[in-house]
Amino acid sequence: SHDITLDIFRCLSVKDLSRFKCVSKFWCSWIEDQNFIKLHLSYSLKTNTNRSLILYHSRYQIFSVNYDSPKTTRRLEQLEQNKNIHILGSCNGLLAVEEQNGRILLWNPSTRKYQVLPSTGIVFSPPPAFYSCSTYSGFGYDPVSDDYKLVLIVQLLGTYEEYLHSEAKVYSFRSNSWRTIKDFCFYFISERQLGVVANNRQLGFLANNVLHLLAFKTPESSKRDLVGFDLRSEEFSLVELPDFCLDENIYFNVKAMGGYLCLSATYWELGDIVADVWIMKEYGVKESWVKLMSSTYPDLLLCSPSEVPLAFSKNGDKVLFHFKLNRDRRDSLVWYDLGSKRIGEVGIRGVPIVYDVDLYVESLVPLN
Repeated sequence: SHDITLDIFRCLSVKDLSRFKCVSKFWCSWIEDQNFIKLHLSYSLKTNTNRSLILYHSRYQIFSVNYDSPKTTRRLEQLEQNKNIHILGSCNGLLAVEEQNGRILLWNPSTRKYQVLPSTGIVFSPPPAFYSCSTYSGFGYDPVSDDYKLVLIVQLLGTYEEYLHSEAKVYSFRSNSWRTIKDFCFYFISERQLGVVANNRQLGFLANNVLHLLAFKTPESSKRDLVGFDLRSEEFSLVELPDFCLDENIYFNVKAMGGYLCLSATYWELGDIVADVWIMKEYGVKESWVKLMSSTYPDLLLCSPSEVPLAFSKNGDKVLFHFKLNRDRRDSLVWYDLGSKRIGEVGIRGVPIVYDVDLYVESLVPLN
């Protein structure tokens, strides 16, 4: 009966499990046990259940959309009423968020628990001339050390005297402290963007226990490289992209989807926009990039070149996209059927016209 109960419990939502904790002390201690929490999370990730999309338009508006039934939308109850927050990353049911005053927290919206992180200690005065400020944040889990880590990189680049100041730090949840990352020698923006991009924010994406970002090798570079930060060794390395990424007429972006690195390449062809999607089947092997799909869009339905697929459907026959429709500049979530190659819009009510999207899995992961 113990095994049967365990089998039932691991399939339940966090909301249901929270109710069952009130039934008896035995069930409460069982549900709060670290082994069960990991079992529940592992089952959710393996079966693609208990998934949500986090939609956010501004620091005040954060919505949770049920992945399997996207018409179910709820506004997330924020940490404190009217608190102004920015999402830095999402992993295993935890959100790393930053308040407007610079305070950083880890937050589990499912359990409504949060933990305030110590100060990063990243402080430096800007140069006297005009400068651009770039911020990178990435949040992930290292299964080897059983530790959640948050990476924060702040970079100032000035227009005169080649001023550059980078500060890179990693926070360990296990030690509850920040450490400086040495030898970060990449640039978030190039010289041609100086004076155009004044404040640039980039979110990291996780694949193979490595956080990734797109950056330039030098300020003179015209094309970005894919940089990986290994959460275990805490070292940076380059990940090879397909050769076509060297073509300046192709706009590409990289994210993670279903645990794989996923690249979208967008270019003009005969007056239409063509969007190709590639997946790296074997991490770190350049030859393993394979084309997942290719679509052509007339200017009636314009695929934003800054967006890539979000996730596979439960049975893997569809891909969920975040699209921008050219007609009225509104954002839209759509399913792309890999077999029929048809697009079907997901109708979601009560959300902003323009928004960013993050994937989220409900979990019991504690913050203590």
